[in-house]
Amino acid sequence: MRPRIVALGGTLRPSSSGSAALRLCLKVAREHDCDVQLLTGPDLDVPMYDPSAGARSPRAVALLAALRSADGILIASPGYHGSVSGLVKNALDYTEDLRTETRSYLADVPVGCVVSAAGWQAAGATLAALRAIVHALRGWPTPLGVMFNSSTTVFDPNGDCRDEELHAQLRIMTVQVITMAKLQSLRTSAQQPVGLGKYHH
Repeated sequence: MRPRIVALGGTLRPSSSGSAALRLCLKVAREHDCDVQLLTGPDLDVPMYDPSAGARSPRAVALLAALRSADGILIASPGYHGSVSGLVKNALDYTEDLRTETRSYLADVPVGCVVSAAGWQAAGATLAALRAIVHALRGWPTPLGVMFNSSTTVFDPNGDCRDEELHAQLRIMTVQVITMAKLQSLRTSAQQPVGLGKYHH
């Protein structure tokens, strides 16, 4: 299969370190023959989630379409006051619109979690919160979650990672997402009935 990997998160700042981390991850995914899509900054600037709203904004529709099509997901959040940012949490709240679909929420989807924070305590707390959210949405957080201290310059102005250990961790996590996505595809294919179709009565 050719997995489709969707990355979302970062901040509204174009040069956020979280967005840079996601771009690095998607570069790795392309190297592994994946289709990729990045949703960051303005892509996530959607209205506060309202379950009773009759219509969704164009950006919200695009967000839901991306999540619906994803075989694997990467989520990056800054650590704001010890937890996930409102921008990222609100975007993930929109998965409630997927609850009645064949694949409800993020069921059986591998998810890699990345956190940037100006301190390790906030980073650790935010990563735990993000993984808990993924669990609540029925997704599979990868064994490795990545966090880094944004108070140091880990990405240069071109978005290249200056920290070899961080680069390696992001690569490992992305490969875990891809591997799990492929295994899930094989599992789903194995569960499909054989020899049915128009000859089945």
